[in-house]
Amino acid sequence: MRILGINCMNHDAAMAVVDYSSGIGEILWAAHSERYSKVKNDHYLNQKIVDEANTFGPFDKVVYYEKPLLKKTRQLYAGQYGLAISYTEMPQWHLDHFGIKIDEYVKHHDSHAAAGYFTSPFKDQGATILTVDAIGEWDTVSISTADKTWVERKETIQYPHSIGILYSAFTHRCGLKPAEEEYILMGMAAYGTPKYKQKIYDDFVEQSPFKLKKNLHRGLSDWEPNADVMDIAASIQAVTEELLADLWTRASKYGSRNLVYAGGVALNCAANRVLANMGLFDNIWIIPNPGDAGSSLGCIAAHEKRHLKWEHPFLGHNIDGEYPVDALIKELKENKMVGVASGKAEFGPRALGNRSLLADPRGEDIKDLVNSIKKRQKFRPFAPAILEEDVNDYFELPKAVQNTPYMQFTAACTHGKDFPAIIHHDNTSRVQTVRKTDNPGFHALLTEWKKQTGCPILLNTSLNIKGQPIVNDREDGKAFTNKYGVKVLG
Repeated sequence: MRILGINCMNHDAAMAVVDYSSGIGEILWAAHSERYSKVKNDHYLNQKIVDEANTFGPFDKVVYYEKPLLKKTRQLYAGQYGLAISYTEMPQWHLDHFGIKIDEYVKHHDSHAAAGYFTSPFKDQGATILTVDAIGEWDTVSISTADKTWVERKETIQYPHSIGILYSAFTHRCGLKPAEEEYILMGMAAYGTPKYKQKIYDDFVEQSPFKLKKNLHRGLSDWEPNADVMDIAASIQAVTEELLADLWTRASKYGSRNLVYAGGVALNCAANRVLANMGLFDNIWIIPNPGDAGSSLGCIAAHEKRHLKWEHPFLGHNIDGEYPVDALIKELKENKMVGVASGKAEFGPRALGNRSLLADPRGEDIKDLVNSIKKRQKFRPFAPAILEEDVNDYFELPKAVQNTPYMQFTAACTHGKDFPAIIHHDNTSRVQTVRKTDNPGFHALLTEWKKQTGCPILLNTSLNIKGQPIVNDREDGKAFTNKYGVKVLG
C-alpha cells in the first residue's frame, strides 16, 4: 500500500509518500511546498510539488493531517467567521485543483504524536509522547502513552490556552512575524534579562496547571511599550521554559523513561537544553520536522498505526551526483565560505549538510560576513556541525542527550574563543552532530576538513536568504551564486 500524506491550508504546507508493502513504512519522499513555489512558509500546494509527489504514485490512499470541520467549530468560537463559513478554506476545495481526493482525515495532535513516535527508536520499549504547539483543531497540548503500535491520549489542554500562541503573541510584540519568526525571538532572549517574567504571569498566565488569563490569539497590542525588546524576549523565553518544565514533569509521571516530544514548540532548542537537564527522561526523541509540515508524514502513521522506517531526514528533491568534498574544501580554504546543494533535500526547517551554507568558524569576521550575505540581524547565532565522536571534546551536551544530529539542543561550548562564529551571546551553540550513517558525504567533508586544517567544526546554516525558502534544486543554486557571489557546489 502506497499512501500520500498532506498538510496544507496552514503555515508550511508539505507532502509525504510512504510505502507499507513490506510491512513497515518506507518513507519514499517528503518535501515542503515552499521549496517549489519559492514562497516562504507557503500555506498552499503548487503544481511543481504535486508533480514530484506523483512520480511516486499511484496512491492507494490520501490522508490529511487534521479534521477541517472540527477546526471550523474552533474558528467560530474564536470569531474567525470568514474562515469558518468559507468553502474555499476547505482543503478538498484546494486539492480539487490538482485532481487529489482526500480519503481519510486524522486529528492534528494525533498527526504530531504519530510523526514523533512512529519514527522514534522506541518501537519495542514504548514511550510517553508530549505534543505542544500553537493550536490544532482545538488541542494545544496533549500527553499520550505509547506501547508497540498502541497510542492512548491521557491529557489535553485546549484553545485558547496555548503556550505556542503565547510565544507567538510575544514574537509579534517584539516586531517579528508570528508563526514564522519565533526562532529569532529565541535568539534575542540571550541578549536580555527576564525582568518582565513576573508581569507576564500577572497579566497573562496561570502557571500550574497552565492556563491563559486572556485569549492572546490576536496579540498583545502595545504591552509594556517602553520595554527593551531583548528583555521582553528573555522574559517570555524564561516563562516558556518554566511552563514546559511543568509539562515535562507531568509527562514523566506516566512512568516511561523515553520521551517523544512533538509539535512546533519542540523547535525551541534553547528550552530543550533546559528541559533535558532536568533529568526526567533517559532518552528523548524529536523528529527533525516536529511542526505542521512533519504532520504530512505523521498523518499517514497515525492512520495506519504502523511504524515508519526512519533512517535520516534527507527525503526531499534529489540533486544527483557525488558529494563534492574536495571542491568544497578548496573553496573554504580560499574564500572561507561556500554553499552546497547535493543529494536529497532535508525534510525540516534546518539545513543539515545537503542544502547548507558552510564557513570556517575560526575567523573573527566570519559571523558578520555570513549574516551580511544572508541579510540577517547581526545578533543571530550560527550552528556548528561536528563529527559525533568529537562533540564531547568541544561541547557540554545536556543530560539524556548523547548526540544531536538535527540541531535540537543548544550546548555550552568549551572552546568558544577558538570558534567565535558559532558562539551565541550566552556561550551556547545549536550543535549538529554528524554520523556517517546519517549523511556519508557531509561526514566525509568534516573528516577531511579536520584532517587538513585541524579544525573539527564547520559553521552550518541554511542555504537561503532571510525571508526566502532554502535552495531546492540546481537552478536555485545557480541563482544564489549569481545573485550573492557565493559558489554553490553540488
